[in-house]
Amino acid sequence: MEISANAARKTWLSTLAKADASRLVDAWDSVPDSQRPDYEMLRPAEIGLVMVRGRSGGVGDRFNLGEMTVTRCAVRLASGETGLAWRGGRNKRAAEVAAILDGMLQSAELKETADAIVADLTHEQAEQRAEQARKSGATKVQFFTMTRKRDDKA
Repeated sequence: MEISANAARKTWLSTLAKADASRLVDAWDSVPDSQRPDYEMLRPAEIGLVMVRGRSGGVGDRFNLGEMTVTRCAVRLASGETGLAWRGGRNKRAAEVAAILDGMLQSAELKETADAIVADLTHEQAEQRAEQARKSGATKVQFFTMTRKRDDKA
């Protein structure tokens, strides 16, 4: 894959990983059977834990923040593409659907169907971020400092 293809895949994998599980599965269920590819499980969806790390102040020393439940899955489409998914939470079906969509997005013949789903999810996530920004912006506090002129001649 070329660099731009890797960047595009990184973007759609992020969208699929962050998508609401029920919304992702509902979008997949609305795809007609004629547009769904045949696939085999390389790694059936399985639940595990990953360590989440943080940084002091966002740039300081790393520390272990805690563990997070994730579900991963890998599939191979009949056309040969391998789809992977890692999603937060315990929803095996959502991880399987995300892996199938990842494989479809790598296929020129299947890309159009998966692109429509990912575009909808991307739009929804952008709207949610804008709403969060609007709500948090309403609570923003402006601080200022007043200085007092002192007479030090005493």
